[in-house]
Formats: sequence, C-alpha cells, structure tokens
Amino acid sequence: KKGPPAQIIQAWRKHAYILITSKEIIREIKQVLQYPHITKKYHLQKEDIKSLIHLIEHEAVILPISPRLDVVKEDPEDNKILACALEAEADYIVSGNNHLLSMRQYKDIAIVTAREFLRAIDSET
Repeated sequence: KKGPPAQIIQAWRKHAYILITSKEIIREIKQVLQYPHITKKYHLQKEDIKSLIHLIEHEAVILPISPRLDVVKEDPEDNKILACALEAEADYIVSGNNHLLSMRQYKDIAIVTAREFLRAIDSET
C-alpha cells in the first residue's frame, strides 16, 4: 500500500513501464505475498492480494513457460525469473531476492531493488 513496491505498481498502472511475467512467477508472487512477515510489513489483507494478482493476470504481458536455465545454483527456483526476463528481452529484473540481487546483472538485464528501479524509471521520464 505504501513504499517502493506500491509505487512500482502505481507507476505500472500509469504505463511508466511494461510488466512482463509468466504464470509460474505469478504463482510465486501470490505465495510470497501471503507470507506472514510480508502481509504484516505491507499491511496486506487477503483482498489486497487477490486484487493485485487479478490485476497482474489481466494487465501484464504473460509469457508462456520460459526455457529452463541453470544459473542460480543456491535457489534453482530463481532461474524462472531470469528465463522470463531473457525471453522478454527485459531491461530490468526488480527483486528483493538476495540470490538475484547479488548478481546485479544477467546478460544485459540489470537486477535491481524496488527503490533502484523507481530511480531508474524516474530518470527515464
């Protein structure tokens, strides 16, 4: 509702960037948003999560299942994020995941925090 993640959603709804994802990633987002520490930190109710997932499912560009990669050894589940971004020819991966953030870049794709992404899209407009 507040903070960089909410600002990113607001920017997307104002067409500041194109959100590209996959069904696998949407499932993971839904799961992560239900973690108690996340719902507490961002004051999320079940209805908030349901609305956001619905919005993503209907407004984002959803790619078919991406090719399998084996880049992130510590957490193989993170590879689907890289594969989707690669398939989408994305400029950015926005994440709070330490395994991804520690890479800083994958091929030509910058891996950034929510705050860094907000600065980047702000400087591009």
